[in-house]
Amino acid sequence: MSFNHLAPAPQLEIGRSVPRIDGLAKACGTERYAVDEYPPNLLWAGARRAGVPHARIRSVDISRAESLPGIIRILTRQDVPGTNRQGILHKDQPVLAGTKVRHCGDPVALVLAETKSALAEALAAIRVDLEPLPAVFDPESALRKGAPLVHDGRDEGNLLVGSSIITGRGKAALADCPVRVRGGYAVPAQRHAYLEPENGVAWQDEEGILHLVVSTQAPFRDRFEIGHALGLDPTRIRVVAPYLGGGFGGKDGATVQCLLVLAAMHAKGRPVKMCWDREESFLAGYTRHAARMNYELGADKDGTLLALHCRLLLDTGAYAHLGGEVLALGLEHAAGPYRVPNVQIEGRAAYTNNPVAGAMRGFGVAQVSFGMERIMDRLANRLGMDPLDLRRKNALNRGDRNACGVTVTGSTGIRDCLDKVAEHSLWRERETWVAQAPRFKRRGVGLAAVHNAMGYGRGLPDSAIAKVELTPEGMFRIFSGVADMGQGNATAYAQIAGQILGQDASRLEMVQPDTSRCHPSGSSSAGRTTYTFGKALIPACEDLKAKLLARAAMFFFLEEPRDLALLPGLIRHLPTGRDLPLTRLGAFFSQADRQAVAEAFMPVAPDAVSGGREFRIGFPHLLFAHAAHAAFVEVDELTGAVEVCRYLAVTEAGRVLNPQAFEQQVHGAVAQGLGYALSEDMHIQEGRVRADTLTTYIIPTALDVPDMVSPACDVEEPSGPFGMKGVGEVGMSGPLPAVANAVHAACGADVRQAPLTPERVLKAMKRRKK
Repeated sequence: MSFNHLAPAPQLEIGRSVPRIDGLAKACGTERYAVDEYPPNLLWAGARRAGVPHARIRSVDISRAESLPGIIRILTRQDVPGTNRQGILHKDQPVLAGTKVRHCGDPVALVLAETKSALAEALAAIRVDLEPLPAVFDPESALRKGAPLVHDGRDEGNLLVGSSIITGRGKAALADCPVRVRGGYAVPAQRHAYLEPENGVAWQDEEGILHLVVSTQAPFRDRFEIGHALGLDPTRIRVVAPYLGGGFGGKDGATVQCLLVLAAMHAKGRPVKMCWDREESFLAGYTRHAARMNYELGADKDGTLLALHCRLLLDTGAYAHLGGEVLALGLEHAAGPYRVPNVQIEGRAAYTNNPVAGAMRGFGVAQVSFGMERIMDRLANRLGMDPLDLRRKNALNRGDRNACGVTVTGSTGIRDCLDKVAEHSLWRERETWVAQAPRFKRRGVGLAAVHNAMGYGRGLPDSAIAKVELTPEGMFRIFSGVADMGQGNATAYAQIAGQILGQDASRLEMVQPDTSRCHPSGSSSAGRTTYTFGKALIPACEDLKAKLLARAAMFFFLEEPRDLALLPGLIRHLPTGRDLPLTRLGAFFSQADRQAVAEAFMPVAPDAVSGGREFRIGFPHLLFAHAAHAAFVEVDELTGAVEVCRYLAVTEAGRVLNPQAFEQQVHGAVAQGLGYALSEDMHIQEGRVRADTLTTYIIPTALDVPDMVSPACDVEEPSGPFGMKGVGEVGMSGPLPAVANAVHAACGADVRQAPLTPERVLKAMKRRKK
């Protein structure tokens, strides 16, 4: 992509608010997403889903469907080469189910058709004879002896993974605590509800190379997942990932990829398109893990935290996907950003016959933040202490050990965030605002302090490889291996390159991930993208700059390039004022002389920790972003409806590279978090998603999101590119506990299950009166 359409060209400097480099194209509708690809001679592919949560497959009758006009091929399990098993780490999910279905979204047949209408007719004509099996939909029931097994032959039964973290004296220390509070909390599955559904196009060329243009967060990893599932050489699979129309974790892992490649292998070179509608996305896509939490927190009479016992149970659904890794993050964050010397945190993830749970923004952290922040407010109420003062008193500082036993050596800004909340006029004037509540309305202000780890954590290399080149036309081209799913990392890369190379936006081109042109750089997830790729991009740009200045010295007949400056479009010899256009330099030298490549890694915690031995990867972490949120709500006394009127979100994510992009990330996370807090519930009943469209699954609109104030705490992270950290995840976890705390402050309603619907709030209000 070229940025020449931006006029005048923005100066790409670190710390400046720069418009998104893709913003104008997206606003005008000229940017091409994967869903916009309609190659000539196109075939359509679609999956026949099981429609039942647990059953044995007696037969799949495709005879009538095959005879319909416009049908090219119908594939079933016997047509799948390789292992027929996909999954990022745990290979337990079939491409096409052959003997058993474990949730309603399991595919049992794959249809290739000339048209969408022919595809729909054939899918409806397939007859699947299923023998119903006993199913399990509750994670606690799933772990009981004698429960129906989702996966046969596992010694652990329906337990995917269980682990614990114990520091100090663990839960035994609670017996000595002068003050103790406890509570149980629950959160439902949440859907990503991105604008662009799961989709892609695939074809096989004359040399046998399989090409995909697909909406994915992990193009390089997709090749290995496809290769394992279908018995293919990953190096003969090319994946292109244009800008995504949203991801939030739901496209981290195979959705359409394996089915598309399987279809392309039988399409005789014709391109095949698959695009899920919204109902199929809800049925077959991934969800956030539903969770249940039990907390007991002990403290001294002055509010010093002494001990914590937490039990966490996740519903991972029918397949593992990233259930173990989500559990690891949940355990790691279950004590919040606080010093607690004695901790016992126990967690389990259970298989059920519900839809598959996986990655979603706030990956395990959004769930436990609700429990920890509610129990912190209960402790403040018990002590008669200001909730903000309680949090400041116990906030982690550099040099402290966190709940896992990891020493905080990087930047930690939770105290700074809380201080900035305390200083803000909205917080200082909250009592006046609460007192001015209209008739039949109760007002309250709630606080939440949260943190979120960055990167994959220990157990595998978290790296990125950046390539940058000067083109023969004198442009600078950045090859990104990390997908931009709307978070704006491509703009951050342009800023970094523009800052070092001295170029404005008109001189830069961005190549979005393409496994044949870019280098592996990990998935677009975990708040890692700008940090890791940015760290690699800096030395790549510095190396290229040094190389170009050295080459330019030849043109100026200089002994060394000391007096040369790289400026927009040219290199200038400062003593004489002579200029060398980059077009001339780019045309003169070979590609190898015009390119630079560098690699960087995310640092990991070196501490020897005793807990989490069951986690192969993703535990523990070293770097964290921090935030303190304050929600200002009105509760209708007659209906229980909750309205968020104002919102203050203070965030520390290292140095801010682009204030505008930083604010957009915070606002987007808060908006998504408010949906989690107030309305979003898939209503999964006996394995079936009842709220499976955007008319029944209620996400916030512009009318539901309040005015937000989102100041930053500029705490520089020494290891980060220009001192930054990732900001994309941390804002998701604050709204639910902040709103729940505000509702309790307003009317005394102790709602322990999300979302805080009017019915639940009204019921809690009536319960309190009784």
